[in-house]
Amino acid sequence: MMTHRFLFALMLLAGFAALPAQAAVTCSMCAEWNKPQAPLRIYGDSYWVGVHGLGAILIVGSKGDVLIDGDLDISPPQIADHIKALGFKLTDIKLILNTHAHTDHAGGISQMQKMTGATVEASPWSAALLKKGGVAPEDPQFGILGPIAAVAKVRTIKDGETVRLGPLALTAHFTPGHTPGGTSWTWQACEKSDCRTIAYVDSLTAVSAPKYRFSDHPDVVKQFEKSFTVVDTLPCDILITPHPEASDFYARVDKGALIDPSACRRLADASRIGLQKRLEGEK
Repeated sequence: MMTHRFLFALMLLAGFAALPAQAAVTCSMCAEWNKPQAPLRIYGDSYWVGVHGLGAILIVGSKGDVLIDGDLDISPPQIADHIKALGFKLTDIKLILNTHAHTDHAGGISQMQKMTGATVEASPWSAALLKKGGVAPEDPQFGILGPIAAVAKVRTIKDGETVRLGPLALTAHFTPGHTPGGTSWTWQACEKSDCRTIAYVDSLTAVSAPKYRFSDHPDVVKQFEKSFTVVDTLPCDILITPHPEASDFYARVDKGALIDPSACRRLADASRIGLQKRLEGEK
């Protein structure tokens, strides 16, 4: 059943590609994503502090905390409240990382950086866009994306680089396709002596502006294929995704079934099917 849920979620997200431009960026969609969501403990010192429809992950460490993603530009007050409700301080966040530089995952990073004073770290493509703000014309979704605000204190990371903050160590895995700068992250979280690897896997859906054809961009198709292979082989005891429905996150939380070492592989398989369906639809 998990495989079917994964596939349904991936197809649902990919379906946005067929919508007219105005439908893909309506304020009603932003409001739906930005619905209130109580913060959740994922495992160990890792927490979901994002809004209901978009992930923002807090990893707490003895030498400072790490935040991944900032959601929409209207999301930071809610994210900040979640962090405080858990008993943590915004000023303890020393690093902000990013999955990809779209307005629904990076729109709030500028505000979160100002609230925390943290350094932002991202892939070269994402870092360049975060520094200048706006929207990148080479993005498949160019024309339906809102702009992101420029971000201060941005550092570029390398594929496979492990970002360290005291005992915290998060590894970047470049997974482009959805955007040229897509990045997935893995780290270990422990409860007493039981340590698990969490994989926060970036979006793998072939979503685009209405007139964009992935079949006209074989380089992007190859990026997707490489990313699927990367996700296939990630260390992955617990899968989470920037759009929670893509990993059936809330249902798994309710069932107490977050630990599932096969989840990343199934997500990659469902994403392959989604891309193939999109390419066949373009013929």
